[in-house]
Amino acid sequence: MAVSKQVIEGHVSGQANEPLTRPAHCLSATNVISELQTEATAGLTQAEAVARLERYGGNDLGEEQGVKPLEILIAQVVNAMTMILLLALAASFGIQAWIEGGVLAFLIAINVVIGFIQDLQAARTIASLKSLNSATARVIRDGVTTTVEAAKLVPGDIIELKVGDSVPADARIIECVNLEADEALLTGESVPARKYPEEVYEDESTGPGDRLNVVFSSSVITKGRGRAVVFATGMFTEIGAIAAALGDDGSKKRKRKRDENGKVSFSDRLNYIGLRIYDELGKFLGVTVGTPLQRKLAQLFHYIFIFAVICAIIVLAANKFKTRNDVIIYAVATAVGTLPVTLILVLTITMAAGTKIMVQRNVVVRNMRSLEALGGVTNICSDKTGTLTQGKMVTRMAWIPNLGTYSVDTSEPYNPEAGSVAFSPSEPRTMGRSAIDGTQVVPTDEKHAPLQSYLDIANLANLAVVKRLEDNTWQANGDPTEIAMQVFATRFGRPGHGANGADWTQLAEFPFDSSIKKMSVLCQDNATGQVQIFTKGAVERVLSSCVAITPDVERDILANMEALARRGLRVLALASKSSGIRPVSEEESKKGLLKREEFERDLEFRGLIGIYDPPRPESRPSVFKCHQAGIGVHMLTGDHPETARAIAIEVGILPARMELVRADIAQGLVMAAHDFDKLSEDELDRLPELPLVVARCAPSTKVRMIDALHRRGKYVAMTGDGVNDSPSLKRADVGIAMGLNGSDVAKGAADIVLSDDNFASILNAVEEGRRIFDNVQKFMLHVLSANVGFVTTLLVGLAYKDAEGVSIFQITPVEILFMLLVAGAFTETGLGYESASKHILNRPPQSIKRGVFTNEFIADLFAYGIIMAVCLLSAFIIVIFGFYDGNFGHDCNLRYSDSCEGVFRARSTCYTAMMWIFVFFAWELVDARLSFFHGAFNNTKAWAARLWKNPFLFWSVVAGFVGVFPTLYIPVINKKVFLHAGIDKEWGIVFAVTILFFLGAESWKWAKRVYLRKHNLMHKKGSGSSEEDLEKRTFERFYSSDSDFASSDGEK
Repeated sequence: MAVSKQVIEGHVSGQANEPLTRPAHCLSATNVISELQTEATAGLTQAEAVARLERYGGNDLGEEQGVKPLEILIAQVVNAMTMILLLALAASFGIQAWIEGGVLAFLIAINVVIGFIQDLQAARTIASLKSLNSATARVIRDGVTTTVEAAKLVPGDIIELKVGDSVPADARIIECVNLEADEALLTGESVPARKYPEEVYEDESTGPGDRLNVVFSSSVITKGRGRAVVFATGMFTEIGAIAAALGDDGSKKRKRKRDENGKVSFSDRLNYIGLRIYDELGKFLGVTVGTPLQRKLAQLFHYIFIFAVICAIIVLAANKFKTRNDVIIYAVATAVGTLPVTLILVLTITMAAGTKIMVQRNVVVRNMRSLEALGGVTNICSDKTGTLTQGKMVTRMAWIPNLGTYSVDTSEPYNPEAGSVAFSPSEPRTMGRSAIDGTQVVPTDEKHAPLQSYLDIANLANLAVVKRLEDNTWQANGDPTEIAMQVFATRFGRPGHGANGADWTQLAEFPFDSSIKKMSVLCQDNATGQVQIFTKGAVERVLSSCVAITPDVERDILANMEALARRGLRVLALASKSSGIRPVSEEESKKGLLKREEFERDLEFRGLIGIYDPPRPESRPSVFKCHQAGIGVHMLTGDHPETARAIAIEVGILPARMELVRADIAQGLVMAAHDFDKLSEDELDRLPELPLVVARCAPSTKVRMIDALHRRGKYVAMTGDGVNDSPSLKRADVGIAMGLNGSDVAKGAADIVLSDDNFASILNAVEEGRRIFDNVQKFMLHVLSANVGFVTTLLVGLAYKDAEGVSIFQITPVEILFMLLVAGAFTETGLGYESASKHILNRPPQSIKRGVFTNEFIADLFAYGIIMAVCLLSAFIIVIFGFYDGNFGHDCNLRYSDSCEGVFRARSTCYTAMMWIFVFFAWELVDARLSFFHGAFNNTKAWAARLWKNPFLFWSVVAGFVGVFPTLYIPVINKKVFLHAGIDKEWGIVFAVTILFFLGAESWKWAKRVYLRKHNLMHKKGSGSSEEDLEKRTFERFYSSDSDFASSDGEK
């Protein structure tokens, strides 16, 4: 609906679609219901709901435009490259060169049709990524609870919420029981927010994370149940506001200059119009839009077009600007021979093929233009939870005073029978760093009294449930932190659920509160009738409620907490009280008459528990592959700095030996967001290194990091899954969203989506991006080297004139177009399908600034082009002067006659050599440095298998090789269309110049290898591939000059 696209400028956070007297969190639930003209128990009538849906629009963030085939087709035709080819076509038809024009028209039509089909398929693939299952909501209408599509909710609807529900819209809570919502996608807070419907806030600017009487769209109910009244839908929700803000992607838009009165002067208006015309023209020419590679290719095509015009003028001038058709055709042939006419076709097919391969490797490309740019990524800014880590908590260590420490080593977070448990009488601060430190024990055999008291808390101050299913697997439900504690208690023989079992009955719960940071339960021992309290929470807060905590004891406890935190663990304290607690009535509990201050005091400290969110097994190898590929990895997380530091070291983002890092760098490698945000842009730019870890991140912090990297000339990829990641995903050069656990807003902001949420898939994306870059270089070099060869041959050939002083072309326009269409388009497409080199991640990212035009590429371009030109000119000259005494005949550029026999045969020899050299050149380019004949003599079978590895390229070469014969010997086609004749004795010349080309190409590659090895630009096989070697190379600039790593590198 058009309503969903409406501008919401001026909308106040927390307000309804149509503003209330105050934001919903500042009003009581009764007032919100009244102002929305609904009923708390009966809800809206169906008729009113339909009317409001028409008025407010659907409850969505605005549908993306569907696939529009006509627009795609127009885009294939109306672009600068196609227009240039159409100009050549018009010139051909203008001089009535019907054959040449027909062949060129066929090439353009094929180019447009295939490009249209590929772009249409890509657009449909993107459109099909939307979920097939529509979200639903339980809503009360006409007094009846029913299930409707979430998109049809309207302000005033009464919705019911329960555990596991995704909240469909922003709603003011009417009533609830122990309601908690996971709002991490919106606020970044990993702990679920407890909701209190009776709260009313005076401050209208209260942030979303502090509005405890409101539930937000896309948040997930993790505990309890409740009812709420919808007050904001679609773009008026908090998520909608973030989605609207994503329109600011850092791009600059033209604005009219206005004076202090708001008026625009005439000169400023003209300047604005001129700049807008420049913007639109640049967009049409492709030089101001798209990825850096696309802009580079567009610029190249325009430069070549200018050069082609110059070459055509040179041809006309050499023939004294005669208006003969053959002179004009010669000029057109030279111009067309200059243009890389297959560029659009092959680039489109290569990109589409890359997209399909990415899907197979768990990467969905939303923006095809960003695919090849992945090869230039220099830095990855990654979220931690769920990206580098599994998002599944496990208890790693449990310290019990006066007993010792239990350590758990497991890779299965929900299975209490997996892994091993060890016990050490030491405290965490004195223990080693190994996963299992101490003596292995059987948990169910451990019966120590302090341990039992500790397990009572872990088991009972816990709402999570862990149970074994019929298929012998384990299932866990609840908050991840509580699941980790419950699994730990279950290891030691506890039942896997809280109270209300055979042994204990829960009397009351004091839920976790963000201000109190504690959670407690009152339970009654069914055997003795004794009431006890069990408490868990933040260490400092629990200690403040305990007795017998002297300064020395507190210092020891905090030291152990720091020791656990340095291991990357989230640390909670456990405490209990088993005597002196008065009986509690059911009425007191239900009515909330109990005051937690009365019970959460004089507790006995029972110990610390260290909970770990384990990194994905593939995260560390993937990070080191990033190091190997020259890509810097930054962790931007909401965790505590010490926890983030430990995880970063574990996955390889930070060096393992931080003590060797130079002092001026070490202090800035890990920063808290509040410290990072305090720095101005100039101060950030003066830092010797930007931090590799930023903790307690806000969305704005992530955007500032990306901007800081941009100012250092970096090309940045950002990973994320939450709504709070969306602005940074949009600002990054390549935004990478998580497909399984990512929000719809994050996916919409991203360029690619990881369908398996696996950090390792980022390496797949980078590898595929580099493969595409390499293959673009290959087919660009293939066509441009041939263009250099053609143009050089035709320009030098201007010296060869017939009796009337007209230059005789060695290669006809139809021959050139046939080679570009048959041999070129298919062999270059085959090069686009080439698989990645096994060393593709062993080199640094390509320069985005230079694109494909590296020094090596430019050197190769002219070297191969000149070798081709020498071979083609040699073939023509040897035949025309050696076999036919230099007789150039009469009108041999237009038609065949007996006087043209020598010219036609020389032309055929040149054409055949050109075709063969061109198709075999594709195989030479499969590896830019390795000899084409490497292994051909000592392992012929493997060499042949390497050629067959790319069947499309193999058959393209074969087709180009065989395709010359029908064009040489079929009557009419040879002399009327191609303007050449069949050959016999000239075959010796064809084979000779083909061998000459191989000798020249292999000599050039040999010279390159010698040069690169001499300048240490080619590394020895297998050298420096261990993690230690990679860490040395990656972080050596961080180390002090007297460190072991620095000195060892220096000795090398």
